[in-house]
Amino acid sequence: MTAPRIRASAPGIAISGVPGLSCKPAVKVTIPFACLVLLGLACVLSSAMSEQQNDSGKPVVVQPGAPGEPSKTLPPSTKATLPPLSQADVEFMQGMIMHHAQAIEITALIDSHTENKDLHGLGGRISRSQSDEIKFMQRWLAVRGEPVSMPPQKMSGMDRNMYQHMDHANPSHEAMHLMPGMLTPEQMEALRKARGAEFDRLFLTGMMQHHGGALTMVQDLFDTAGAGQDAELFNFATDVDTGQRAEIKIMQEMLDRRHDQ
Repeated sequence: MTAPRIRASAPGIAISGVPGLSCKPAVKVTIPFACLVLLGLACVLSSAMSEQQNDSGKPVVVQPGAPGEPSKTLPPSTKATLPPLSQADVEFMQGMIMHHAQAIEITALIDSHTENKDLHGLGGRISRSQSDEIKFMQRWLAVRGEPVSMPPQKMSGMDRNMYQHMDHANPSHEAMHLMPGMLTPEQMEALRKARGAEFDRLFLTGMMQHHGGALTMVQDLFDTAGAGQDAELFNFATDVDTGQRAEIKIMQEMLDRRHDQ
């Protein structure tokens, strides 16, 4: 008599017993079913990665804590605010715009007054850099709702920084105070009349005086309590100081070469 053969109700699983029962799995997975499983898993992973990327793409705003206190994570909607405005900062920018404007006026004389190639190169560099800096200072003031020109009543009270009266754009019309180092009307007139080597000499000595005045303005700014704390203004004023010191050195070397000839 042969041993009874028992088939399980679960499809694809056969159980046969010979004195005892033994189970042999016979599960078959078709290729289409495997593809569906893999496709579903890929969709889940893709969704998770997309969600993770979206979360990481959100801006994280961290506010440093006071000494001994932890930092705080602020909501993404947090907006940056400008640092407290110092009146000395505003007056520095307004005065430096006027200061730069005269430097550009001086360099504009080079083309018609001298053939000195070194002076042409130096003047072109001064004109380009200070024109760009004027645009920066005008934007800086406009963003803060400040006028680009200093009010006349404020200028009349700044005796420590003012020497003469002139309009840097048109000296024969509107009277205006000079900032430190700016050329007087008499110096400007002498420069306009000079030609050749004499112009070169007056240009170099006058522009060195002019640059020295800008250094004084930067020093006055940083010597004023609470001034120069704005990051943009601090970087700008520092660049003015560094750049004009370097140009003073170049001009002094040009003057020295003239004396050696």
